[in-house]
Amino acid sequence: MKSTPTSMKYIKIEEHGGPEVLKLDSMPVPEPGPGEVLIRVAAAGVNRPDVMQRKGLYPPPPGATAVPGLEVSGTVVSVGENVSEPAIGDEVCALVACGGYAEFCLASASICLPIPEKISLEDAAGIPETFFTVWTNVFERGQLKSGESLLVHGGSSGIGTTAIQLAKAFGATVYTTAGTPEKCNFCEQLGADVAINYREQDFSEEIKKLTEAGTSAAGSGVDVILDMVGGPYFPKNIRLLAVEGRLVQIALMQGSKAEVDFLPLLIKRVTLTGSTLRPRSVEQKTEIAQALRKHVWPLLDSGVVRPIIHQTFPLEQAAEAHSLMESSTHIGKILLKAASN
Repeated sequence: MKSTPTSMKYIKIEEHGGPEVLKLDSMPVPEPGPGEVLIRVAAAGVNRPDVMQRKGLYPPPPGATAVPGLEVSGTVVSVGENVSEPAIGDEVCALVACGGYAEFCLASASICLPIPEKISLEDAAGIPETFFTVWTNVFERGQLKSGESLLVHGGSSGIGTTAIQLAKAFGATVYTTAGTPEKCNFCEQLGADVAINYREQDFSEEIKKLTEAGTSAAGSGVDVILDMVGGPYFPKNIRLLAVEGRLVQIALMQGSKAEVDFLPLLIKRVTLTGSTLRPRSVEQKTEIAQALRKHVWPLLDSGVVRPIIHQTFPLEQAAEAHSLMESSTHIGKILLKAASN
């Protein structure tokens, strides 16, 4: 194993603004505290919250590093006190509060997971953020079960491609929306039963027709909706839910306000819920990691599901990676390959 240097390259947010504010810089390599491990980063995932942090709209949690990056893969090079697993030399992927855009990154040992057998070390950086998010929101909060139906908005995103695969693997009917014919085709190839181009069709009318025609196990309406859009989608989502349906809100890309008729919510006994991931405690994230290892890791090990990687950039091209993210032309995940690898 390579020796651990005293300094490392990382991406600094010089000021809040566009992608051009992301600059390569150097800083001391951090040391793991109790319950932590230091990972030599192979790759880091690029996510929408990173873009929001760059713009000054999503500050790091108190006490966390200002270095962006919510997920990494790599090799454990040192461990803090009270850490028995993972061990030095283990290859892992990890969810982190911040710090992924760097050559080395600290992670809570209990939130590290082994690299799945069918996934490369680099590509595994695209697993934690989306798989943690989908599992806790679709299957824990949304309670999606085999035989039910799921509508995923933004099916070609990292979250969307993960939700499609996991929902199908667990026996659900999956509908999704996407913005181009290419993205819709990809979603259907990935397993979605129907993908609707929201730029050309009214997704609410299309889903209504599909469920009323009996192609959904739910009958009229869908059982669970995973939404990252918010704003004008909210009232449409309420109308589309089946009796006892669940709407899970995980982002608000088109705004946090909407005018809503709440009568359908009462009549259909709808459940509204939502969550964010980064502010949760280590203990809560550890519980999600344990559930993933039990229920999802066998699917990753066997190749039934996988992270969809669109493009990998060198660490120093973080600005270009953010520009791609904001263009919304990608399908799946965008990664940064650490300079030391």
